[in-house]
Amino acid sequence: MRKFSLFLPLIALAGPAAAQAPDAALGKRVFMRCMACHNVAANAPNKIGPNLYGIVGKKAAAIPGFRYSTALQKSGISWDVATLDKWLTRPSAVVPGTSMVFAGIGKPEERQALIAYLKKPTP
Repeated sequence: MRKFSLFLPLIALAGPAAAQAPDAALGKRVFMRCMACHNVAANAPNKIGPNLYGIVGKKAAAIPGFRYSTALQKSGISWDVATLDKWLTRPSAVVPGTSMVFAGIGKPEERQALIAYLKKPTP
């Protein structure tokens, strides 16, 4: 019994961390709210909003062929995880004057799941 007691703390630590990992499958379901305006497939055309394939890590207003608001063009932001989380909470709070008309996603776990999905979207 004694040799197993050394592993219990490691198991206890791994459990909550694993439970908090963003769920890309949930993110794919959350993305369904975005599909009317955005594509997320490589080489897919822009819609009302830009194609979001590969967006994580890119500079804002950088997708070719999409006409961005002046506010987003001048924002100077990059789409890292923290900025995406704030944006998905309430876009107009991050970039006042943005043309994106979206109230936001209130649940942090849904935002994190969506970001996980956007990192590596699957059809």
